Amino acid sequence: MNLLTTVFEIVAPVFLLAGIGFAWVKLGFEYRLEFVTRLGITLALPSLVFVALMQTNIPSGDLTVFTLASIAIHVALAAVFWVFVRISGLEKRTYLAPLIFGNTGNLGLPLCIFAFGQAGLGYAVIFLAVTVLLSFTYGIYLVAGQGAFGKAVREPMVWATLLGAVFLWRDWETPLFLTNTLDLLGQMAIPLMLITLGVAVARLTTKKLRQAIWISGLKLMVCFVLGWVLAEVFNLEPIAFGVLVLQASTPVAVTSYLLAERFKADADAVAGLVMVSTALSVAALPIILAVIL
Repeated sequence: MNLLTTVFEIVAPVFLLAGIGFAWVKLGFEYRLEFVTRLGITLALPSLVFVALMQTNIPSGDLTVFTLASIAIHVALAAVFWVFVRISGLEKRTYLAPLIFGNTGNLGLPLCIFAFGQAGLGYAVIFLAVTVLLSFTYGIYLVAGQGAFGKAVREPMVWATLLGAVFLWRDWETPLFLTNTLDLLGQMAIPLMLITLGVAVARLTTKKLRQAIWISGLKLMVCFVLGWVLAEVFNLEPIAFGVLVLQASTPVAVTSYLLAERFKADADAVAGLVMVSTALSVAALPIILAVIL
């Protein structure tokens, strides 16, 4: 009973906030998705990432091992799903990036914070940083075939990650007034991202739900198994182990839909993956948490 209570206390705030965003749209209230998303990815989330990296107390050796594990899981997922897409005959431009990259920001960060506290946030930010760097380079290349590097260097998240890593490495700190300002900006990132996730899902439509169901189920199973195996291979300590498995198991990110729409891939198919995998995560992530806690 205590485990069930703990899991409920972790996942309930996450899905309730996403539910608020979903209900907000269904009730007909205005929500300027483009503005809020830009505010989040330009100010709030980079501030959260920078401060979390700068203030992390995780030993540098553990962070190095976890970073290598985070890179390894993305490489492993890319290899497995490349084979899957090739064998199944699905279009690589449409399906490969959504299968590799999960919603490690909107959903993964808050879950890791509630489940593992400040130490979990440090590891979750590292995983998110790897996801961002790879999705805005290799991910864009998969969908568009060009312009990936130029896009990456214009992303505030990329620079926040690199600066945070430098401050962590050199053991530097910003002046207190600036740290407090960035901390306040970062505090709005989690609720903002969760509510925006609910809004985005509420606005998505698709005609390819049947296909999305089995592909989403396959993605969840493969990501969970590979996350667990690599966490064992890298011999991660319990919190890092849990974060790696949880982040690897997150559903398809809304950004995958936005990229598919922007670069003329099959956005309808990706919308189906986002919707179904997010709905599936409502049931699956509490079970995963119960296993790893």
